[in-house]
Amino acid sequence: MLDTSDFSATLRMIGEENLDVRTVTLGVNLNACADRDGDAIVTAVYDRICKTAERLVPVANEVGARYGVEIVNKRISVSPVSILLEGHAAETGVALAQAMDRACGTVGVDLLGGYSALVQKGITAGERTLIESLPEALASTNHVCGSVNIGTTKAGINVDAVYLVAQTVLKIAEATKAQRGFGAAKLLIFANQPEDNPFMAGAMLGPGEPECVINVGVSGPGVVKRAIDRLLQRSGNPRLDQIAEEAKHTAYRVTRVGELVGHEVARRLGVPFGIVDLALAPTPRIGDSVGEIYQAMGIDRLGAPGTTAAVMMLNDAVKKGGSFASSSVGGLSGAFIPVMEDHAISDAVTCGDLTLEKLEAMTAVCSVGLDMILLPGDTSAETLAGIILDEAAIGVTNRKTTGVRIIPVPGAKKGDHVDFGGLFGAGTVTSPACPDGNVAFIRHGGHIPAPIHSLSN
Repeated sequence: MLDTSDFSATLRMIGEENLDVRTVTLGVNLNACADRDGDAIVTAVYDRICKTAERLVPVANEVGARYGVEIVNKRISVSPVSILLEGHAAETGVALAQAMDRACGTVGVDLLGGYSALVQKGITAGERTLIESLPEALASTNHVCGSVNIGTTKAGINVDAVYLVAQTVLKIAEATKAQRGFGAAKLLIFANQPEDNPFMAGAMLGPGEPECVINVGVSGPGVVKRAIDRLLQRSGNPRLDQIAEEAKHTAYRVTRVGELVGHEVARRLGVPFGIVDLALAPTPRIGDSVGEIYQAMGIDRLGAPGTTAAVMMLNDAVKKGGSFASSSVGGLSGAFIPVMEDHAISDAVTCGDLTLEKLEAMTAVCSVGLDMILLPGDTSAETLAGIILDEAAIGVTNRKTTGVRIIPVPGAKKGDHVDFGGLFGAGTVTSPACPDGNVAFIRHGGHIPAPIHSLSN
């Protein structure tokens, strides 16, 4: 239970430090909407989302007002849409995405995830249809996000799928050329994709999940940063283990708030509560940055030697604090490093302190992976596939989730500035130090076998 100091610290977070619940995400299973008639699927999906989520936004607002905690985003995750597309053409996929987009407008949510395919061991006809429909589906919708899982520790990595998805990312960027390739920012390519993640663009209601469920994402990098600032003021030069302990206690309190809100929303909607995801997901606002936490810890220039160790320490502290606070911690739960969405990390990339290769090293010890990274518009599909494979290899080998969200900006070159606005932020186009020389490797195709430690049963 929370003691008196826990209560006062939590009240300060809410009243003075703008602690918020970043997202309440309603998971909705759409599998019952399957039909041989594409038009019937589209109608059934729209109706199911509207009926199931009609009270999500008002209930979330009521609960937020009751506890004095802002619930910033109300979102929906659905079961993988590729399942519905078996036996259908890409046109049906696009129509489905557009129907889900209209449903989001009807119920008032900001984003919907689950326009997804799981292809770690092979690609079915429905999964290929979904991937082929992604350029038009993401270009013609405002709320819909997609994901593709291309590898797992148990299955290895599907290189054919990686190459297909890399080519598709270029098509998505070209289809949204007028928006500087923004459509690619709505697609996340995973290894070891979690089934209960409430954060976009990778949210999905996995095969093992209930018919409907509430999952909550609680962020709060600004709260963690200010807790470390106070420790520095009190102690002058605290040891790193003291800083880790402070971050852990703060994560504990934030998780308790998120679980309280999530249970109440679920109770009022009459659906099960799933998990609370304590992911330090930043926004472009100053004071809401994960990068600022590393700076408070003593990494004045992000990318300097020691940055990866700082990321590991923070990620571990967040997971320990959240796990102690709740038996329902899930999703991704850790520290994100989405470049465009974190002003401190974006600034480090702009000035050259933080390279793509250093970011890749950091992803070995953080949550997710290479996230919201701008690349030149003439980047080849083979280069994109190599980036995805490298990141997937980190996840598959280390039994962790890794993801890639990269945006080839049509017509842009390294050093150009791109601003998507809002939560998606702004950043500078970067590129690998050695962008060429992997064509033969990628075009071998096939499958990278699972590592030997996958035989853990």
